[in-house]
Amino acid sequence: MAKLSKQELHNLAMNIVGKDLQEQGYEFLGVNSAFKKNPQFVALRNKKLHFVVVRAVEYPANPREYDQVIMEKVKDHAEKFNARTFYAGVGLANSNDYEKPVNHGEEYVVNYNGWQEI
Repeated sequence: MAKLSKQELHNLAMNIVGKDLQEQGYEFLGVNSAFKKNPQFVALRNKKLHFVVVRAVEYPANPREYDQVIMEKVKDHAEKFNARTFYAGVGLANSNDYEKPVNHGEEYVVNYNGWQEI
């Protein structure tokens, strides 16, 4: 089985977070699915702008931990637009063996607890 690429893992995480945002009534003003191009989502809810950074995090890394330098840069940029900044880490693991990579055609486990405000 072929391992999912970093971009494929990122797209999977984007789909999970995007669906969550939609279900909570966010309107997408911008979506950037390019790997490590921030923020991934610029969304509007209750007339308030939100910048959301999405990261696919492979087991055993903790999906709640983020790169503070990158997030501070995004937050500084968001403040220019009076926007709130959020980080959404999506943990992904091979459901058969957490020590193995996520592969094409195999089941995977998602560890996603929503986004956290920066």
